[in-house]
Amino acid sequence: MTELPRDRLTAAFARRARDGSKVLVPYITAGDPDLDTTRDLVLAAARAGADIVELGVPFSDPSADGPVLQRAAERALASGTHLGKVLALAASVSPTIPLILFGYLNPFLQYGFERLAADAARAGVSGLLVVDLPPEEAGPLLAALRPHGLALVPLITPVTPPERVALANENADAFAYYVSTTGVTGLTLASSDAGSRVADVRSMLECPLVVGFGVRTPEDATRLAATADGVVVGSALVDLAFKTAPAARAQVVHDYLHSLRAAIDSGAAPA
Repeated sequence: MTELPRDRLTAAFARRARDGSKVLVPYITAGDPDLDTTRDLVLAAARAGADIVELGVPFSDPSADGPVLQRAAERALASGTHLGKVLALAASVSPTIPLILFGYLNPFLQYGFERLAADAARAGVSGLLVVDLPPEEAGPLLAALRPHGLALVPLITPVTPPERVALANENADAFAYYVSTTGVTGLTLASSDAGSRVADVRSMLECPLVVGFGVRTPEDATRLAATADGVVVGSALVDLAFKTAPAARAQVVHDYLHSLRAAIDSGAAPA
């Protein structure tokens, strides 16, 4: 049977589950500060034990992003990064690690859903996450993605009602993404009961669930991985990369992600 692009995502979760661990998913803004740097960071993430990379497609009005990711998008746009260039980058790194295109609806609409699905599959992308796409409006995008074997990753928040969680479950072809805080990205974890809320959402899904928004430390990663199937780290990673000298950036990112990987593996290991 021919492997579909989204099958690489399913395989990543299955592999970690067999090992008694959880997936690690770093978010990297494509083109910040340039595409060559992005390529180096994606490869460093793979070496550090990341399982999937979210490639952020820069957009001029990233309403769900905090200051760190807003500035990253500004730098990426200033460097001339656009969706076509992100797809070209994806083609160069997708053989190494599965990729999710993470972005806002407008650039994808402008590109065209059918064209995007075909080009993304050709580039080795495994799926898309569209921050501002309500689950009840996902039909046209799903209709374009599924014939090409691409997954749509739905977002679930602490205030998503059960009926919308059920719809997100129907839309999810590989996994779903739980936003552990309300508001913009980059906030700290909202409360100590985040784990119990993750467990509640997880019980309503038939697919794996990853948790993000607010993960900064190995302790954060361990705590959330205890009740989810994976952990996403975004703003903290982007901020670290930006504040690191270019010559050391890939190594520092590698070491940071390796610390999260070790913490997740240690926390998931049986006593």
